[in-house]
Amino acid sequence: MGNISSPRLRGQRSYGQLSPNRRSNPNNKKAQGKLLNPNTFVKKAVEATAVKYAPTRSISELPVDSLIIKNLESKGYVTPTEIQDKTVDAILDGRNVLGLAQTGTGKTGAFLIPLVHNLLQQKPMFQILIVSPTRELAMQIDSEFKSITKGVNLSSVCLIGGTSVYRDLQALRRPSHVIIGTPGRLADMVRQRALNLNKFSTLVLDEFDRLLDMGFKHEIERIVEGMVNREQTILFSATEEKGQQQFISRILDNPFEVRVHSGSASADTVEQDIVRVKDGESKMDVLLNMVRDESFEKVLVFAETKRWVSRICKDLKRAGIRADEIHGDKSQNYRIKALDSFKKKRIQVLVATDVAARGLDISNVSHVINYQQPKDLDSYIHRIGRTGRAGATGKAYTFIN
Repeated sequence: MGNISSPRLRGQRSYGQLSPNRRSNPNNKKAQGKLLNPNTFVKKAVEATAVKYAPTRSISELPVDSLIIKNLESKGYVTPTEIQDKTVDAILDGRNVLGLAQTGTGKTGAFLIPLVHNLLQQKPMFQILIVSPTRELAMQIDSEFKSITKGVNLSSVCLIGGTSVYRDLQALRRPSHVIIGTPGRLADMVRQRALNLNKFSTLVLDEFDRLLDMGFKHEIERIVEGMVNREQTILFSATEEKGQQQFISRILDNPFEVRVHSGSASADTVEQDIVRVKDGESKMDVLLNMVRDESFEKVLVFAETKRWVSRICKDLKRAGIRADEIHGDKSQNYRIKALDSFKKKRIQVLVATDVAARGLDISNVSHVINYQQPKDLDSYIHRIGRTGRAGATGKAYTFIN
């Protein structure tokens, strides 16, 4: 990889300097306190052809309305992904569903396609509530809904923080088929009596493990309790937590379960390695050495705090790297513009907190770099899932001090 092919990087796979107490099970994120075993971050990628799923049917053969199929085909879809192929019939039948699949495998389409079909010929009456852990993912779901329903008389409202409360209140004065939102803004609309949970019959929790792990559990419980007419519940995520099983069992009655993978493994199509930063060595100098290599075309850099994100972005810009940042303190408009610049390659590096690790559909990310070790395995899995998507092979590096 040009300048990056240094002895430091070539020797990543040697762990002789690790003390015995750091050789614990790499899959046990609780065993080592705050730090995961560095072995967790080392894995060879599997060629996409070796893990390619053979669908049982084409998009045109899905049991949904022809207008939906036309819209899907216009987006370039030829065959459903595995999670879509295996869940569409159960959702069409109104069953409760628990779906687990790695990032970039089409989970959003898996629940939207059959739900949109079931809404056809129905008047807008606030039928479906979709809850997302982040603003960006909520907006992405809303965008996907609009593309699937092009030419179909179905409506949606997206309710997220950082936007006009007044505008949301006005939007809710007119009934819609689907409401998509983040827990905080949804709770606010319920408190202001602009949103009546009794009216909804279907609940979708997208990235449900993160919803339950980000301090939103009480909001989710209130939503579930308020939906007294709930008939169908759909949970999708890339990982599952054993500690959440009791809550999941309480809200899912006799679910149809699909596990495209174990729910705890990192992406097979991502080449994973570590970068050892020696004592006295500048981590920023190492990062600059990496991103100046021509193969690092589109790079996501993750840091643990908003302050670190801003500091890294500032240093990258000072060094002449086209970079920007997204985190919770940035306005929604700023975050949208930064993501758009990254998607269109107007910037080379996007620095982010875990706000960017969930559900964002960013194509052709060449590298993910963890500037600091992620706090747990789930965060790591979702971070590196931003690369190696849709069958492509990506690369992920984690800095180790």
